[in-house]
Amino acid sequence: MAPSDAHFDTDDALEDETQPIPEPDSESDPSDADLDVQRLQDRLLRVTAEYDNYRRRSVSDREEAVRQGRLGVLLPVLEVYDDLRRSLDASRRAAKQDAGSASFDALSQGIELVYQKFADALDKVGVEPIEAVGKPFDEDQHEAMMQQAATDDAESGTVLAEIQPGYRLGDRVVRHARVIVAE
Repeated sequence: MAPSDAHFDTDDALEDETQPIPEPDSESDPSDADLDVQRLQDRLLRVTAEYDNYRRRSVSDREEAVRQGRLGVLLPVLEVYDDLRRSLDASRRAAKQDAGSASFDALSQGIELVYQKFADALDKVGVEPIEAVGKPFDEDQHEAMMQQAATDDAESGTVLAEIQPGYRLGDRVVRHARVIVAE
């Protein structure tokens, strides 16, 4: 077998890992053997690099799947949280009108405690409300539902009111704040 017949193509070997490694000829000179060793080392480095890239991609994909899973759970939970907040607001308004009823005060305090516990639980998992009112409109965080004439206090493009609160988990928006923006 001539030295040219023992050619080893690294790219082909990377595509087909089952390709046998050529054996050096006893007649070939040491420089051919050195070239074969160098090619095998290069192949080993490439395969190792491919494995490292695969491992990093796998970790990244797994982390993204966890984030997506959290978001899937958080959206319905935030709807319940908003309902609880509205119930608490209604109980506060009713308490101003019917102040003094012991059973109503106890119910109102109970709702307040549940709401606070819920807020603490969301905070523990990293969910934060998006500040909107008085801030410049940011399409990455806010969803404009209406526009109103700007007041003396607010410039054009400023959020005047919040229709529905928005939330973020870390740097990712879970739900955009629905807002009214000054024209």
